[in-house]
Amino acid sequence: MATSDIEANVHQLINPQTRENALLELSKKRENFPELAPYLWYSFGTIAALLQEIVSIYPLLSPPALTAHASNRVCNALALLQCVASHQDTRSMFLQAHIPLFLYPFLNTSSKTRPFEYLRLTSLGVIGALVDDTDVINFLLSTEIIPLCLRTMEIGSELSKTVATFIVQKILLDDVGLNYICATAERFFAVGAVLGNMVVSQAQSQDQPPSQRLLKHIIRCYLRLSDNPRAREALRSCLPELLRNPQFTACLKSDDTTRRWLAQLLMNVGFPDAAAQLANDIVNPTPLTTS
Repeated sequence: MATSDIEANVHQLINPQTRENALLELSKKRENFPELAPYLWYSFGTIAALLQEIVSIYPLLSPPALTAHASNRVCNALALLQCVASHQDTRSMFLQAHIPLFLYPFLNTSSKTRPFEYLRLTSLGVIGALVDDTDVINFLLSTEIIPLCLRTMEIGSELSKTVATFIVQKILLDDVGLNYICATAERFFAVGAVLGNMVVSQAQSQDQPPSQRLLKHIIRCYLRLSDNPRAREALRSCLPELLRNPQFTACLKSDDTTRRWLAQLLMNVGFPDAAAQLANDIVNPTPLTTS
């Protein structure tokens, strides 16, 4: 797509009559134009138009009346906001404007229909594009992001659960996030309960094997929690037994990284025998040889 076409489509966003087609064209071609984010941010009225698209469907959220067409249209707007959220020249301004808060009503829905699921997944993509430094995490923790992610981890599709768990993982990997989650028993057990329920639901799925991708993020969350002394003590009694069950963990046989994460987690919380079955070198590290 030529720069002139991009500029024309961006200008068409501020006209309600031409906006829908412009949203579609820009969302389809956004990856081919790396500097789209500054165009969107600095063009007169463009961000306001995108927010107008978001706010306009709030009345369709409850009672649930969101159609596939309306969902696709607002998701095209969200895809453009994700460009702004992920671009180094616009992300800080995107955050300072508190634009992520406009997406929270979409994460607070409970309908499992495809239009709502697509809306949740695309909204999580915008949040996920932001979560990579302490300033962002401080901002998110001042909002309702943890409860909203936990909600999606409970009711979303496998893909939405995976993205929501990834966001929680990224928050936990920062010391600010880990300290926040482990500051109170209520927060820790809220996160632990949802992680545990997801492990159980993976085992109970009759028509498909456990999702390696989702389990990878779940195990990484548990491993990071075990870095906190109080959380490590609590995990000794509330870590799902399935994670010590070789029949269940056999699905990780081809994923060496996750298997070693799980072995380290089991070592941390006091299950060396189960850890040895996954990665014996973690339990009995190879001695350093001197030349």
